[in-house]
Amino acid sequence: MGKVTDPNPLPTFDDVSAASSRIADGIFHTPCFEAPALSERCGCTVFTKDEHLQRTGSFKERGARNALMLLNKDAKKRGAIAASAGNHALALAHHGRELGIPITVCMPIHAPLVKQRRCELLGAKVIRHGQHILEARLAADERVVQDGLSYINGFDDPEVIAGQGTLGLEVISQVPQLDAVVIPVGGGGLLAGVGLAIKNLQPDVQLIGVEPTRAASLHAAWETGTPTSSEMQATLADGLAVPRVGDHAFQLIKKHVDQLVQVDEEAIAMSIFRLAEETKAVVEGAGATGLAALLNGSLPDLKGKRVVVPLCGGNIDPGMLGRVMDLGLVHDGRLVRFHAFIGDRPGGLSQLTDVIAAQGASVQQITHDRAFGITDFASVLVECTVETRDANHRDEVLKALTNEGIETRILEAIRPKAVPVGIGR
Repeated sequence: MGKVTDPNPLPTFDDVSAASSRIADGIFHTPCFEAPALSERCGCTVFTKDEHLQRTGSFKERGARNALMLLNKDAKKRGAIAASAGNHALALAHHGRELGIPITVCMPIHAPLVKQRRCELLGAKVIRHGQHILEARLAADERVVQDGLSYINGFDDPEVIAGQGTLGLEVISQVPQLDAVVIPVGGGGLLAGVGLAIKNLQPDVQLIGVEPTRAASLHAAWETGTPTSSEMQATLADGLAVPRVGDHAFQLIKKHVDQLVQVDEEAIAMSIFRLAEETKAVVEGAGATGLAALLNGSLPDLKGKRVVVPLCGGNIDPGMLGRVMDLGLVHDGRLVRFHAFIGDRPGGLSQLTDVIAAQGASVQQITHDRAFGITDFASVLVECTVETRDANHRDEVLKALTNEGIETRILEAIRPKAVPVGIGR
């Protein structure tokens, strides 16, 4: 309700072009440069479209601003509302404040506290309701009826899709001789909008969607031929955990998308790690999912090609970032944790640390254990965390300890079963 345009028809390329002019003064025209270190790893020329540099940290600002600007005068006065646990809520709050439009966001009670607080600081009214996003949506729908607010869907509103498509227009102008664009998928709004833009301008460019294996709603729709609800599991790419791809988005995706692949949690984590270390970009799981498919070899046909990967968002929890960085170091053999068995006598621990130091490694942590896991009362179990240069250096350290008669056992990562999160995050 309250829209200048009829919300039922699919957006067109003309809608994307109009959105580009409409939102130009309020959206950051993000850079799209080659990342040489990533190009070397992926075997293709990788360009990153740095949408994490938008004011609220994601591409969502494009669609949010376009939809808000298309509200009629009365609707702008009454205000807009959306159910969102993160980036869409932040985008609406920021641009609503800039445009003088009251914004209400309904967030699940377990939505990240930092995002709830940021929405409030941006002037939005935050309603905390429900265990997941669909329960929050019910509260938003009540406000639409009760207060006459305009509901703006974060991924399936035609005006939002048209706004997201402006990213595609920028990519075409920034990267000549483009071969492919690899895009993370949740509800499908970005993939649909970018596809609409790029396939109208350069139809030979490949459009590839990437989604987490734990949140594969587009795959479910692809298999059945229509959007369908699918079970979500906890994923590092929580921004993509949308249980049902959008109806409008899916119609455009079916028409324009060439390929769909999935990536696991370790691939997403390593993508975040590579971006942080090699490009200095801090990107959330959802924003790094596209690159994950290149890094893990899921797209071998792109070898030698010129490929754009949008870094869709940068709103990652600092604690989670720390865990991901540690995982990356372990993956590369640069951080190792092992049990060592040393004599329970003066000089036993000194011998251990002297060997490690002689190999040029750095001890991060040591813990003694005399009560558990050992029955030889002449020995002590020591848990060591050691930083090394790479996997070869790690192996050299362990070999040196063995040569000195110190038995070691590397502690392997535990991979628990994925945890269902109902019907949305």
